[in-house]
Amino acid sequence: MNELVFPELLADKCVTLMESLYSPRIAASFKAMTRIRSVKDLWKLHYATMAYRDEYLNAWRKHNIEVLLCPSIGPAFKLGCGGKLSAASSYTIIFSLLNCPAGVVPVTKVTEEDEEELQLYKGYRNDFWDKVFKKGRSRDTESVLSLSLLELHEQLQDGSLSPDSVLFAYMEKALEVTKLLNCITEFLPECQTQLKNLSGKKKGLLYGIPVSIKDNVNYKGHDSTCGLRKFFHQPATKDSVLVQVLKKQGAIPFVKTNVPQSLLSYECSNPIFGQTLNPHDHKRTPGGSSGGEGALIAAGGSILGIGSDIGGSIRVPAAFCGICGFKPTGNRLSSQGIRASLPGQKTVDAAVGPMARNVDSLALCMRALLCEDMFLLDPTVPPIPFNDEVFSSSKPLRIGYYESDEFWIPNASMKRAVMETKQLLEEAGHTLVPFKPLRTQSAFNELVINGMAADGGSTLLERLKGDIIDSTLKDLFFVNTVPKVLKKILCMFLKPFSPRISEALKYLGGVRSIYELWEQHIARQAYCDEYIDAWKSAELDVLLCPALGPALTAGYAGKVTATASYKIIFNLLNFPAGVVPVSTVTEQDEEDLKSYVGYCNDLWDRTFKKGVSGAVGLPLAVQCVALPWQDELCLRLMREVERVTQKKKVV
Repeated sequence: MNELVFPELLADKCVTLMESLYSPRIAASFKAMTRIRSVKDLWKLHYATMAYRDEYLNAWRKHNIEVLLCPSIGPAFKLGCGGKLSAASSYTIIFSLLNCPAGVVPVTKVTEEDEEELQLYKGYRNDFWDKVFKKGRSRDTESVLSLSLLELHEQLQDGSLSPDSVLFAYMEKALEVTKLLNCITEFLPECQTQLKNLSGKKKGLLYGIPVSIKDNVNYKGHDSTCGLRKFFHQPATKDSVLVQVLKKQGAIPFVKTNVPQSLLSYECSNPIFGQTLNPHDHKRTPGGSSGGEGALIAAGGSILGIGSDIGGSIRVPAAFCGICGFKPTGNRLSSQGIRASLPGQKTVDAAVGPMARNVDSLALCMRALLCEDMFLLDPTVPPIPFNDEVFSSSKPLRIGYYESDEFWIPNASMKRAVMETKQLLEEAGHTLVPFKPLRTQSAFNELVINGMAADGGSTLLERLKGDIIDSTLKDLFFVNTVPKVLKKILCMFLKPFSPRISEALKYLGGVRSIYELWEQHIARQAYCDEYIDAWKSAELDVLLCPALGPALTAGYAGKVTATASYKIIFNLLNFPAGVVPVSTVTEQDEEDLKSYVGYCNDLWDRTFKKGVSGAVGLPLAVQCVALPWQDELCLRLMREVERVTQKKKVV
């Protein structure tokens, strides 16, 4: 299959979706916009146009009409709505098609009675076009979009806001955002059915809340592509457990969001849906692999999203886009029905988790998901409800911190974000103690890389077989296709001037036997035990450390994959971790970056320096970490970080 086939396949799928999501009118219009395939088709169109004109003129003469009086579209739409209602031009464009002279004359104004009657407007069949037409003339969505998730939750629960007004406000905003950022892969037509099903039911914790979900989260009847042709046009046969629980709690999943090809990248681009842009700077990546979620939420097109994380895939987009993201302990939330990037790989734990604009929103989502429905639908999930007592506690914390993992040297802005947050936490009454991360370089190479590439890259290559390789994935694809002999030569060649790259390549070859794989599993457990022992010896409650940032220029993140060390180490350890935005890049940070040499000024360091330069004003985050199953404590630190940094901004 070549590159040109994808748009036509996508167009066919969009037509099918629109027939159920919006209406046959929109589906027919979309279908009509697909390109004419031959001159013969064009001539048929010309003939049909002439036939229609003749038919119209015959009807005119039959009724002995001299002139025609008919409606003109009006009144004026609110800004942003006109572009979504191209079909409203039918009243005027039809006379351009017929080549009839036509004009408009102002005759009256909108009255209060007109506004009253508009509330009963159903249009053609009360489809999406009709609802946007009505909304564009009567409802101000900004008041809905300006509410926090907790405010929205409160007003939906007490009935002062209706679920349909919230859903359509976010659908409209999401359409606007994706037009700019290309962050949505599909709108979910079933959201309207879900909306109808809410009436008369007990209100769950997420009653009426629109939720966006990452591409790889199964939703019945829709693809989970992972940005791969292999999974295109293969709709899920049932909802993932997570989606089922969201629905039971009253949430309304309404869109799926974009991902990088294979999910194994901090970029967000694939040959099917294209490149997603960072909402703060369109030349930069929003991060990956939950990049569509990060971009959509940061730009206001969603208030709550679900992502997945095997090496920072929730935390990196959240940090790059300036929102909050939380990776729980693995299997705290069900992963049934979540398409994995490397199924069968057990060294590095993946997790699903929420993304939102603030920490309270993350906590509300976790509280809602950790319910009896989750535990019944997936008995492998430990039946541990959300512990509000831990999350709401005001007891001072003993917080470990570090500003470098000594494998990937952070830039000045990353260090500053940690140290400023440390000072604010100390001023708030918490105890901060230095903590030395354990052997990050050897853990990254011998456990993370060796574990994720234990099959020699065969799973990744099988998934990419026959596919177009996205430009952002070409480096990873190349190193997995190089024969072992050439890989060894390349390692020797790189060792004198890029020892880290040479070392990483050595561990990409895969394990040679099941015995070696089991030995690696033993080594991983020993590393986890050692890390926990060091944590306990320091008597830590939680840990504060850097989050990768700022967002890199598009195309650079795929060339510096070892920056994952700050995030993926906590997947290896299976520690809950989350990120909170705390600052933005300053002119001084940019000046300090000029003297950055990194670990040894190798190719990785130089590429990273170029990728993060020119980022004044972009978001910076810190990372908060806790021990396994202490998710609420991690969220507690995140909320405390959010509180002290916001207090500083107010002051």
